[in-house]
Amino acid sequence: MEKIFCISRTDSIGDVVLTLPMVCFLKKNYPESKIIFLGKTYTKSIIQLCSSVDEILLFDEMEHQTTDEIAAKLSSLRISHFIHVFPNKKLAKAAKQAKIPHRIGTSHRLFHWLTCNEKVDFTRKNSELHESQLNFKLLKPLGIEVEPSLEEVTSYLACMQVPKSFDFDKFSVSKALPLVILHPKSQGSAVEWGIDNFMELALKLKELPVEVLICGTENESKEFREQIPSSPKIKDLSGQLTLVEYISLINESHVLVAASTGPLHIAGVLGKTAIGLYSSRKPIHPGRWKPIGKKAQYLVYNENCTDCSSGKICSCIQNIHPEKVMDMISAAIS
Repeated sequence: MEKIFCISRTDSIGDVVLTLPMVCFLKKNYPESKIIFLGKTYTKSIIQLCSSVDEILLFDEMEHQTTDEIAAKLSSLRISHFIHVFPNKKLAKAAKQAKIPHRIGTSHRLFHWLTCNEKVDFTRKNSELHESQLNFKLLKPLGIEVEPSLEEVTSYLACMQVPKSFDFDKFSVSKALPLVILHPKSQGSAVEWGIDNFMELALKLKELPVEVLICGTENESKEFREQIPSSPKIKDLSGQLTLVEYISLINESHVLVAASTGPLHIAGVLGKTAIGLYSSRKPIHPGRWKPIGKKAQYLVYNENCTDCSSGKICSCIQNIHPEKVMDMISAAIS
């Protein structure tokens, strides 16, 4: 029987990025299979970069449909294996109703006991493994019991395709200097380094032969636009880029600095120097969420912070000195 996998990950950009190595691994081990990725319109541009994905389904185009309608769609695709990387009760019910032969989920979701016929016993929250490694545990029902190192995970990114070219002229970005992207906000997905730290770093970067690009959404820019230093070497692109354009820009850049957020993970898998700024608190610590990629790096202020270790809300990340980040950027462009 032909294997048709449906990988369901209907959450954020970073989560999708960290699922792609598992997708590439599946295609490598089952080259004749078909892989369908069930995501959201918001993350479609990321999914399209993965050559191992044969078809994309968009959950936001079906989430208002009835379970019967979704089940009919899934049934028409002749899916053999539905893998719930991100649990969703409605999709779980639809996959069961569609009589998909292999419905794989974790045993820690009650609704999976009613909808999945193959369950894997692990929990993400308390694991010491990286998010990208944890996704491989869902392959156990296929007889694949592998716990890849992060180096091995990174090697599976060979399936990532080069994004379309960035339009430098449209956004008046120079090709003459290395590009350093600063992404100050995280849309609430991470503990943040702080606007003041990012703007101090931007000022320090004027000393280097680089062009600094400040990026983020239009809504995020309202928190920092007025604080951006005035300099011909610092350009505000916040609120101006589509995700496709932002991916293209990241691919043309040398360095991206951000908290644990989607653009950081994109930079990592595209082979850029992705510098992640993290809290050491579980489950948001870098051991679980640091960027992956050959040039990916991260910083924490204190890996043994007592407040972070006890799970308390802590802002020690804001004590990471901009000079330390500056040194990492300087080394990356030298």
